[in-house]
Amino acid sequence: MKKLSILKAVAALGFFASTAIAAPVIKLGHVDGSEWQTSKKGSAAIIFKKIVEGETDIKVEIFPAKALGNESEMIQQVQEGITSMAIVSGAMSKVCPAASVLDIPYTFSSPSVAWDVLDGQFGKELSAHCLEETGLRTLAYGETGFRNFTNNTKEIKTPADMKGLKFRVMPIPLYVEMVKGLGGEPTPIAWSELPNALSTGVVDGQENPVGTIYNNKFHKLQKYMILDNHVYGADFIVINDELFGMFTPAQQEIIQKAARIAGTMGRAIQQFNTADGVTKIVAEGMKVYSPTKDELNQFKKMAQPAVKKWLASELGSDSVWIKKLDKAVQEATN
Repeated sequence: MKKLSILKAVAALGFFASTAIAAPVIKLGHVDGSEWQTSKKGSAAIIFKKIVEGETDIKVEIFPAKALGNESEMIQQVQEGITSMAIVSGAMSKVCPAASVLDIPYTFSSPSVAWDVLDGQFGKELSAHCLEETGLRTLAYGETGFRNFTNNTKEIKTPADMKGLKFRVMPIPLYVEMVKGLGGEPTPIAWSELPNALSTGVVDGQENPVGTIYNNKFHKLQKYMILDNHVYGADFIVINDELFGMFTPAQQEIIQKAARIAGTMGRAIQQFNTADGVTKIVAEGMKVYSPTKDELNQFKKMAQPAVKKWLASELGSDSVWIKKLDKAVQEATN
């Protein structure tokens, strides 16, 4: 999806002026807050800006907190060259379906395994594939964190404990299949309606990263949480490839380096948010359970087959990415 003509038009308006006229500008958008100590995307954007501006004549303008729209809107803007860059998570799979394999539940046993896979050969191949599909170059991968189940009815230790419980899930078929496979009753509900659904008992529980659970005070509406880490969320730091090609090789090298550091920064902030969030949630009265390896295997054996079957039918020829990911995870784990 090349957008060179649009980029030329934008350049003519001064968005990407040559250094003889003015410093080139990178517009970088994301949906998180701007506070670097607590915002994974915010911290990534800030360190990217500081490195690029410190080592080149390029200026970086950050647009946080949905200032440029939601993730899907920003993805489209970057494809069209209206926005230079974006840091997105789930929206990437909408334009590059192969990226949805990262949402297969219980794929990554730890953050370090996920990092090894994404920063290794698999991540490079996925980046190249998505570049061909979308015109978006993935400069690096960040992190939105592992998702965990909470509920207000009983402590969950094994999939058997989920039977009969209604869980709010995002309106995404993959998550519906996952909860079904685990024996729960998935209830797709929009994010804006989730607090009311929890407080009124429309659903018994929900699933989100720990930081999201704490920051939105879901632990005040739920009694129990299991740290099952069922889905790992990755951030994609993407840039319009035609725009990237307008930079000099030296500038490109610095942009790529800054993005890799930004991804690492985002991961670090997310890991802190998780550890800090669990501590605070426990201190404020929520009962948190860490499952054993055997218990996690029970979750994996029940959830993965249903999700992989559904996903393979959706991806068609792209279903080869399921096997590619399994192989990469196995190599990173051994």
